[in-house]
Order: sequence, then C-alpha cells, then structure tokens
Amino acid sequence: MASLHQTPFSDNPVRAVLLLGCRILLGLVLIAHGWQKLTIIGIDGVVAQMARSGVPVPTLAAIVAATIEFVGGICILLGLFTWVAGSLVALLMAGAYAFVHRGHGVLVDNCGWELVAAIGVAALLLALTSPGDLSLDQALSAPHGRPRRRGRRS
Repeated sequence: MASLHQTPFSDNPVRAVLLLGCRILLGLVLIAHGWQKLTIIGIDGVVAQMARSGVPVPTLAAIVAATIEFVGGICILLGLFTWVAGSLVALLMAGAYAFVHRGHGVLVDNCGWELVAAIGVAALLLALTSPGDLSLDQALSAPHGRPRRRGRRS
C-alpha cells in the first residue's frame, strides 16, 4: 500500500483540484474581458472609455489592459508564469479601481468595485501562494515529471 508521502501530489489532491478550478474560472473571466476589449469593443472603444475616466495615456493603458487580461487569463488558466500573471492582473485591477470604480459604491451594476476587487484578490492570492500541482508551473519545475515536494511532511 502506498503511503501518503508517495503521492504524485506535493499538495493535498483536493487542494490541487480546487486551485485548478479557481484558476480555470478566473482565467476564463479574464480571457473574456480581454477578448471583449480586443474584438467586441475594440481598442479604440476602450481608449475612449479610459479617456472619459481620466486614465493617463489611454491608448497605452487600453493596449496594456487588454493584453494583461487576455494573455494573463490564459497564463492563469494554464498555471503558467502564475506569479507574474497574477501580480500583473492584481495591479491592473488596482488601477481599474482607482480610475474607474472608486466612488461608485460596491455593486457592479452601478460601476462599483466588487468585480475588480474579486478578480484582483483572487489573482493576488494565486500569485502569492501557488497555482497548485495541476499547473504548468509545477510540471515544468518538477524533475523527471514528478512534482516538487513543498511544505512540511506529516
């Protein structure tokens, strides 16, 4: 009988699956927002929105926001460069709060900050902790296809 120490998961398998689910959900939300900026609204439309909100250098900001959301969403979904993608998304959401959502209350239907806060906190938590064992970050860092052992063994 295999002991718990011989599991392919360095984390608890339940934790690994839950982190995968969180990454998939957050990644899909970000990809959708980035895709919307790139294709549906279009960069010119996003530039106009950002200019109305007082965002400095709105053309650059629109391109950066769309790219971070779309590419960052893909990275978070896959668990690839998660600390970088999560950090950039958290910073982007802080900027969205500061320039667009601050002063509008909590609820998103009034342009409130609830969605940017939820996205930012989730991205920051992934950046500061781990994307989990079911991630490309983990697979690429593991020698011979076996996950790295982290943390304390019981």
